[in-house]
Amino acid sequence: MAENKLPQDETRTSVEEVNDTLTGLGEKVQNNPRFIVIGSIVIAVVIALILIWVYAIRQPGINAANEALGQADMELLMGNDSVALAKYQQVAADHGYKAGDLANLNAAILLYKDKKYEEALAHLKDYSASESIIGAGAKSLEGDCYVNLKKYDEALSCYKEAVKISDENPAYTPAFLLKEATVLREMKKYKEEAAVYEEIINDYPNYGAEIGTDLKKYLERARAAE
Repeated sequence: MAENKLPQDETRTSVEEVNDTLTGLGEKVQNNPRFIVIGSIVIAVVIALILIWVYAIRQPGINAANEALGQADMELLMGNDSVALAKYQQVAADHGYKAGDLANLNAAILLYKDKKYEEALAHLKDYSASESIIGAGAKSLEGDCYVNLKKYDEALSCYKEAVKISDENPAYTPAFLLKEATVLREMKKYKEEAAVYEEIINDYPNYGAEIGTDLKKYLERARAAE
């Protein structure tokens, strides 16, 4: 039986096609040196624009933001909370970068201390809560604001997110879980409250002793209320 042979053009490999493409491009460059010149100019312009953005725009912007944040920090260290708050808010409004992010968090902390929970939340929502300790703490503070506003569903969501961000940190995660359990009790969700206490006791067995609290009693109380 005669073998079926594929047409020659169908047996070409992908490598051969790539080689032909590169060869064609090489011929185009050889036949048209202007192509090289234009390409080099375009690359040079792009590199120049990147360098201008980094050194003439981005870096000075970062430096200015850091300097403004430092001034706000100094006011806070001297006990001038109201002046520090105004400066933090100004930094948050005028600057981006890491300094602007931290300014939002610091402003939120001061506003929370003044019991201005709605204003604190506005700054916390502009803060990028991703870092495992500071970010988780910021998300927990957001939950605290909601608790004081008696918005328990929102508070619970924030504490759950804080637990997630804190990534099982033994010093912080159980603290966020404890807040979660407290809110669940306020919402009369005793079964869920008990489950959270069980999680703390099982996963962080030393936490109760560290904070001087008998968590097993809280667990029994939650179970009795189910």
